[in-house]
Amino acid sequence: MKQWLQYCLIAVIFFSSVNINARALPDFTDLVEENSAAVVKINTVAHARNKQAPPSNYRGQMPPENMPDIFRRLLEPRQQQERDVRSMGSGFIISEDGYILTNNHVVGEADEIVVRLTDRTEIEAEVIGRDERSDLALLKVDADNLPVVTLAASDDLKVGEWVLAIGSPFGLDFSASVGIVSAIGRSIPTERNENYVPFIQTDVAINPGNSGGPLFNMKGEVVGINSQIYTRSGGSIGLSFAIPVSVAKGVVAQLKEKGRVDRGWLGVIIQSVDRNLAKSFGLDKPMGALVNQVAIDGPAAEAGIKAGDVIIRFGDSLIEESSDLPHAVGSITPGDSVTVRFMRAGKEKTLRVKVGTLSAPGEAGTSGEGPAGSRGGRLGLIVEPLEDRQKKAWGLDGGVIVRQVRKDGPGVEAGLRGGDVIVQLGFEEIDSMEDYEQIEESMEPNTLLPLRFFRAGRSVFRTIVIEE
Repeated sequence: MKQWLQYCLIAVIFFSSVNINARALPDFTDLVEENSAAVVKINTVAHARNKQAPPSNYRGQMPPENMPDIFRRLLEPRQQQERDVRSMGSGFIISEDGYILTNNHVVGEADEIVVRLTDRTEIEAEVIGRDERSDLALLKVDADNLPVVTLAASDDLKVGEWVLAIGSPFGLDFSASVGIVSAIGRSIPTERNENYVPFIQTDVAINPGNSGGPLFNMKGEVVGINSQIYTRSGGSIGLSFAIPVSVAKGVVAQLKEKGRVDRGWLGVIIQSVDRNLAKSFGLDKPMGALVNQVAIDGPAAEAGIKAGDVIIRFGDSLIEESSDLPHAVGSITPGDSVTVRFMRAGKEKTLRVKVGTLSAPGEAGTSGEGPAGSRGGRLGLIVEPLEDRQKKAWGLDGGVIVRQVRKDGPGVEAGLRGGDVIVQLGFEEIDSMEDYEQIEESMEPNTLLPLRFFRAGRSVFRTIVIEE
């Protein structure tokens, strides 16, 4: 009897804990019911373009004029009809008068865009503006008194927070899926190696057709626009990415006003800072964006920023990683002046930069012996001065070109290869062979120093040390 009572007590405790845990889980029903009507399905059609196609036996010449018509028709080039391209995605209504937000890649170059509401009403939509860099597009339908979503006031998401997506995965209209925020501020470079969106990463099940749909927090506010997934199978594996609402608000405002988005431009090429580089630049830990090339006459050059500077703060934004800088610069209105903090030769400095305007997407080694050069030296490099024609071809004012790297020298440890052009050693620029030899000779042993060189036209920073 006593043992039976113990079992009963254990069962009561167990089921009570199950009920408590069940009550602790969020209920999404109200959120879905209140917001589904403002989510839309987007169907697009890109019309096929006819093209001339020769018959299988056509050899590239027009048939003779005196050829009988029956044969002429067989041999003349004929129109080949391509099929229309149909696609689909999701979106959501942001104003009662018919403005709809979605992904740029959903509408793309579509000739026809039809928006479908939850009550099965279908309305043709026009594109107000598209922004390739943020992958956002603003549409407009001719309708009034439409249901709308509420955009979150700020990006105050936390990792582990519940979020919900509504969309049309694989064409299954108005499906809901839930998960948590896995990370924030994720950097995903585009095909052009541009990086202007600090993505929200979630484990929400996002699939083809969800693109452009809203991501809600538990308050029923839109915190992101579902944009990308990482997959090897074509379906969700728990890695999805959404555009933060703060980015979307800025894009929408500009698309409404002028149909395009203008972003800030600094005019630098940057790279990340590893542990050795951080030590050589006098940083306590790897952080910041290392400037390895400065555009001539760009905003950075005019302000006095140089290659080798490590930017650690841009305006109000702390630059923890190099990918933080494009996010910060892109959000600045062109023409505004911003304070930039950076490390130069181990010392912290501050400058004011007038931010420029980023251009629209799509705008804008030699052989032989050469003159006598260094024969090895302390860095284990055989280098030669650059000829004038090489400087002109590569857009350099000076430097020395590496002809050979000794297998056991510091140069090979730094990753140097034949054909690299060294333009900076330590904190000094290399304009000539004399500069290189003097700096090499004066290098302190066992001191980690930055090294800048050009490889295949791209500026690269590494570190080098002479161990003696």
